[in-house]
Amino acid sequence: MTYIRNINMVCHMKTTLNIDETVMRRVKEEAARSGTTMSEIVETALRRFLDRPEESVELPELPSFDGGGALVDVTDREALYHAMEGR
Repeated sequence: MTYIRNINMVCHMKTTLNIDETVMRRVKEEAARSGTTMSEIVETALRRFLDRPEESVELPELPSFDGGGALVDVTDREALYHAMEGR
């Protein structure tokens, strides 16, 4: 029986991205300065972006209004007919 053992194996995927020239230039400069690869810089930046905590947005309190109360008792069918149809 044949099987593949896959313990602590790192999987890499190649992909194509369209990156602005000025951003790419900065990535290349940083890679040269720090002695690392552009892939490592981009991956680190993406991990930081994706692992950031979710921002909680503070919503303003909703306004409340005085509706003035009910104009008719909704449990009184005759009162409802009178209010709707003028009977």
